[in-house]
Amino acid sequence: MSDQTVQITLTQEQDYQFKVAFGDGVPTLHCDEPAPLGQGTGPSPVQLLAAAVGNCLSDSLLFALRKFKQAPEPIRTEVQAEVGRNAEGRLRVLSMHAKLHLGVPAAQLAHLDRVLSQFEAFCTVTQSVGQGIAITTEVIDSTGAVLKS
Repeated sequence: MSDQTVQITLTQEQDYQFKVAFGDGVPTLHCDEPAPLGQGTGPSPVQLLAAAVGNCLSDSLLFALRKFKQAPEPIRTEVQAEVGRNAEGRLRVLSMHAKLHLGVPAAQLAHLDRVLSQFEAFCTVTQSVGQGIAITTEVIDSTGAVLKS
């Protein structure tokens, strides 16, 4: 990805519900805080952050494997974000753990060791967020074998 500026617009609909407009024909997204602040009618900011980390890691892994003409699909990624209080007693995302599941056995993928050793370094969002929040990554193949932890 080249250097660029990304801009979105959030417009309050009511209370803690916001419409997020991405522009360029991308559908808008409805966000909301969970109860008791909001009504939980859309993803929360923490869920959006976890989704951005998981999406970026998934894209990076897929891109790295496809560079070697490999087909790991379907990839499924789960992200857990631990929310707790910091030293000042304020709620923060304390850590995140991403678990990426490949759709095929590891034995079907050439150059997998090389890909696993470097795909995270090319993930723009995870590398940026990881400067302030501890993020761990695990990769599992379709047989359940843990390839990276």
